[in-house]
Amino acid sequence: MTRQLRRLIPFGALAAALVPVAAHAAGDLVLIPNWTRELPVLIVLFVMVIAPTNRLILQPLLRVLDDREARTTGTRARAARLEEEAREVFERCEREIVKTREESERQRRSALEGVRAEAQQMTDAARAGAETTLEGARGELGQALESARRGLRGQSEELAREAAARVLGRSL
Repeated sequence: MTRQLRRLIPFGALAAALVPVAAHAAGDLVLIPNWTRELPVLIVLFVMVIAPTNRLILQPLLRVLDDREARTTGTRARAARLEEEAREVFERCEREIVKTREESERQRRSALEGVRAEAQQMTDAARAGAETTLEGARGELGQALESARRGLRGQSEELAREAAARVLGRSL
């Protein structure tokens, strides 16, 4: 914007030189001045006014506009840089979240497998204990059955003798 204003300065000066001089209060209204007499005076006045006007008005104005443009550009660049940094931080956080979720899922699966293995071991141990107890009970039952059979054999022989003695009427 300031470069455009700097380019327009010579054209503004030329336009100011071509504008008719204001009419005198005491004389006639002159729309087109006498250039042969007034032009050199106007040129000298214009040249004398250019330097102070440039130094006092145009240069400070252009400097303010340049500073404003620089600040605006700098602010936009800083905003773009901050936006890029924020996007990078957000992406990094997203990656960390995904990584943490995957790690926790692995830990959960590992813990679940450990618990399942422990439960299987406990089940196997309980089953082995139950089988041992069952085998012991079967052995005891077999011994009790054999003992009962021996006892019944002895009793059956005695009952048979007693029955035979009663039938025969004498003791055997």
